[in-house]
Amino acid sequence: MKKTALSLFPLLFSLSMSGAIAQGYPVKPIRIVSPFAPGGGNDVLCRIMSPRLSEHLKQPVIIDNRAGANGIVGTEVAARAPADGYTIVLIPSGHAVNASLYKKLPFDSIRDFSPISLVGSSPLVLAIHPSLPVKNVKELIALAKARPAQLTYGSAGIGASGHLGGALFESLTNTKMMHIPYKGMGPAIIDLMAGQVTMTFGTSASVIPHAKAGRLRALATTGAKRSPALPDLPTVAEAAALPGYEASLWYGFVGPAKLPPEIVNRLHAAIVAAVQLQDTRERLTSQGVDPQHNTPEEFSKLIANDVNRWAKVVQRLGLQVD
Repeated sequence: MKKTALSLFPLLFSLSMSGAIAQGYPVKPIRIVSPFAPGGGNDVLCRIMSPRLSEHLKQPVIIDNRAGANGIVGTEVAARAPADGYTIVLIPSGHAVNASLYKKLPFDSIRDFSPISLVGSSPLVLAIHPSLPVKNVKELIALAKARPAQLTYGSAGIGASGHLGGALFESLTNTKMMHIPYKGMGPAIIDLMAGQVTMTFGTSASVIPHAKAGRLRALATTGAKRSPALPDLPTVAEAAALPGYEASLWYGFVGPAKLPPEIVNRLHAAIVAAVQLQDTRERLTSQGVDPQHNTPEEFSKLIANDVNRWAKVVQRLGLQVD
């Protein structure tokens, strides 16, 4: 009995200390890892959310851009961080794609993370350089067929939502284009505006401001239906009579695995409060993002379901990265 009691003491002490730490949380700055380069949709959303989270949590919330390998570099940073609530990461839906796209990942896309909450969802936007002689998606398809392998599309990286959106577009339209991967949508958009690439299936947050300024031409969105934030843009499916074409994405916060429930709840409350603010909703909507939130359990199910769903798409398109 004495031996059993003594063996339980470290566990009870650990749980007690964990609870005490969680009750005082947070007592220092919190880091949001944005696993993409500055200027892309993920970075923009982090910058919208960080001041609101800071107000609610009463601590500075700092953004740490760690771009590379379709978000894997930055996501690994968060996965390896202490499970104390001081490092979280804003993952896009591409996180679920990576699980089947890459033969080897430095983490498990489900087991190594603690889901906290969804932030929003958004279709991609098919945008072209203004010099391209097309005015709609049907004309773009005709041009791609007339110039096989000559049109190029930039994305945030191999396996990113924009890459899959382009690959699916090629598959359904029987066209051949060249994919140019970048370390984030920011660099891809810069090259698109400079005319170094022809088009992009880019995040709304990274495309729309430049489309409004006339530096890019937005042709369509990639959702199953028109975006409430971009009602004047048709979907690719309706603009080109491509039933079944859909390549939307979502964004959400996760922390390292085994994040104490008290800390998950504290962060969840802060995220929900931030998303519900009228100012935040307006800013997200202006970037083409539909503001959303859900419970940690619901977000966990969403990630798991998407891992399974995208595995089938990746296999069907024959995509694989070593």
